[in-house]
Amino acid sequence: MTTRRPRTSCTLVMILRSRRPSDQGWPSIRKQILVEKKLSSQKLGDIMEMTFGGRYVIMMMSIFSIYTGLIYNEFFSVPFELFGPSAYDCRDPSCRDASTVGLIKGGATYPFGLDPKWHGTRSELPFLNSLKMKMSILLGVAQMNLGILLSYFNAKFFENDLNIWYQFVPQMIFLNSLFGYLSLLIIVKWCTGSQADLYHVMIYMFLSPTDDLGENQLFIGQKFLQIVLLLLALVAVPWMLFPKPFLLKKQHKERHQGQSYTPLHSADDPVELEVHQDSHGHEEFEFSEVFVHQLIHTIEFVLGAVSNTASYLRLWALSLAHSELSSVFYEKVLLLAWGFNNVIILVIGIIVFVCATVGVLLVMETLSAFLHALRLHWVEFQNKFYEGDGYKFYPFSFALLDEILGYATEQLIGKCGGNGLFS
Repeated sequence: MTTRRPRTSCTLVMILRSRRPSDQGWPSIRKQILVEKKLSSQKLGDIMEMTFGGRYVIMMMSIFSIYTGLIYNEFFSVPFELFGPSAYDCRDPSCRDASTVGLIKGGATYPFGLDPKWHGTRSELPFLNSLKMKMSILLGVAQMNLGILLSYFNAKFFENDLNIWYQFVPQMIFLNSLFGYLSLLIIVKWCTGSQADLYHVMIYMFLSPTDDLGENQLFIGQKFLQIVLLLLALVAVPWMLFPKPFLLKKQHKERHQGQSYTPLHSADDPVELEVHQDSHGHEEFEFSEVFVHQLIHTIEFVLGAVSNTASYLRLWALSLAHSELSSVFYEKVLLLAWGFNNVIILVIGIIVFVCATVGVLLVMETLSAFLHALRLHWVEFQNKFYEGDGYKFYPFSFALLDEILGYATEQLIGKCGGNGLFS
């Protein structure tokens, strides 16, 4: 490609499951869904039963994989111009220098997804690396914002105003002042075709916030906005740390005000005095314990905002590994076998290609993507709102059910019998 990096289409959707050619053929899953009533009454094997149980998940994965293939405009690592002609042209009619010197831009930006002409050029890998890394950050910041938003609904449900004003609000401010701003810079760079170095912008936002941005300026007023966002991020940290423990202590004092004094009783009845004191007693507020807990929570969120965002880059690595494996299987197995002009070698090459595609790309890569996605949901997403408090879980048990019914029956008979209903 030319030295100037082209604009990435703003319609590019942030789905990181790159190039799933094997998932284009999902008739078996579709058949399982259409005849699920018949299959549910039959005895299936272990593997078939596991596949049948997850048929809807596999179907959704297949649909999104097909959509991702459209986003990258590829099918089995073969580019196709489904949404119009490419925006790039060769420098000469023979197009021999496409993979060495590069192409020239001769038209408008490709309307949907990635321009197919990127495939096979010398700039393909650097361009896709940058693209997938930025897409991973956008997806991660969006999901972490959703997790913080869910913490607001938790606090609203339990009518906990302290968590709203001293946890939800500063967390949203801190995360979006840094990584929300980074996401904004990524989108602006895509839409404007700027040559700004986002690494330089984010690093010197902390080291030298008042310095001139120079060629890294993406829009007017960027330096002033960076200073404001940096101050907001600095204010959000003590906002999360200090007010909540003091307000909890104040609420505890107001709740138990007047309960620290008990009326005098006769010393002849110590049992009555002890019972009375226990009825008016309450737990002491451990301010140091609450403050340390809040300190740990604040440090965990501040450091986690950085580490969690970096953890979403695993999507970039998975997408890159999958696309490269797909290219290797296509070019080094199928095309290589095709070049021998031998039917036997061609048949062997097709068998190896199909087995590698199903075994590696479909089975192993799907399992890997599932495990990484599960980890991102459990660690990076749920730690923003999930606390693990509440009621202890008791699994269903017939023995426990008999005990509950027996206890309820005894209470009912005792109550009704006392009223003379069973006399």
